[in-house]
Amino acid sequence: MEPRNFQLQCPMPALDFDIITLGHGSGGVLSHRLLSKTVFELLANPELDTHHDGALLNIDGECAFSTDSFVVSPIFFPGGNIGDLAVNGTVNDVAMCGAIPQYISLSLILEEGLKMTDLWEILCSIKTACDKAGVKVVTGDTKVVERGKGDQIFINTSGIGKMHPKANIDISRIHPGDQIIVSSNIGSHGTTIMAVREGHQFETQIKSDTRNLNDMSVALLDKFGDGIKFFRDATRGGVATVLNEIAIESKLEIEIDQAKLPVEPQVNALCEILGLDPLFVANEGLFTMIVQPGIAEDCIQLLNGMEGGEHAALIGAVRDTQSSKVVLKSGIGGRRVVSMLVGEQLPRIC
Repeated sequence: MEPRNFQLQCPMPALDFDIITLGHGSGGVLSHRLLSKTVFELLANPELDTHHDGALLNIDGECAFSTDSFVVSPIFFPGGNIGDLAVNGTVNDVAMCGAIPQYISLSLILEEGLKMTDLWEILCSIKTACDKAGVKVVTGDTKVVERGKGDQIFINTSGIGKMHPKANIDISRIHPGDQIIVSSNIGSHGTTIMAVREGHQFETQIKSDTRNLNDMSVALLDKFGDGIKFFRDATRGGVATVLNEIAIESKLEIEIDQAKLPVEPQVNALCEILGLDPLFVANEGLFTMIVQPGIAEDCIQLLNGMEGGEHAALIGAVRDTQSSKVVLKSGIGGRRVVSMLVGEQLPRIC
């Protein structure tokens, strides 16, 4: 597993406690000390500095709003931790609406006994992720639960942002002939988590792809406007689930080409060992998008020049068949239906 070095980037403040206790969730002196020395100092900004139960925000026009909770196990993994995962996940949900993320909330559910060094590292990764995404933490909440009741830490984040002036993201705009792009290699996050759980982390260099996607979505909208018909980040259930949701809601057939799916060789190999299909494995730094015919190659060229988009690929198209199915064209020329994931393939993945 890669070194955990957030402490070096964000020197930890002097504290008179080493672990979280139930008293830190009481709302009294210990709560005040915890928040004042960590969250309020590290994430300081004018909106958060009021220390109110909410935030007054100045956003003009139409907005997008999203909320999500994160319960990943383990909380630290190659490529990230639950902190940057929470920020990126919420930023990406807002961005996939065609909006420009601006503000997020941060609610922490801490388990009694959580080490302060671990909490500080998570908070530092939250700050780093916010800075990269250009968003502010403006409000939040902290609760502490008894030892054994919380699995160290759970995080809830909500995000809000103003709509991009050129965005017209709507599944009803999808038509036959539209083309399907994925922004990066698929399956990296889910296989990273499973590698750690199954003890394979020292046999591979796979890392989670957790990252913010708003830079890429904004660049695409700036250049192509309503030629971008649909965005969706492929988290739990993977690319296959996103494509099935599109097929069902649009009542059209989605055809994808197995040979064009961008999968890192190590991810493919580990999926074979674990009996997983990369199409169904969670991602945290990848989106699927549908664009009008004629601009797909230009979209891919733009993405290939951006961090996180180096492996963007055209993987298929929307067909003029009202089957509401996803069909995979195999490497040997056969065709098979890719169904919606049944049950929970990878629990506690995000």
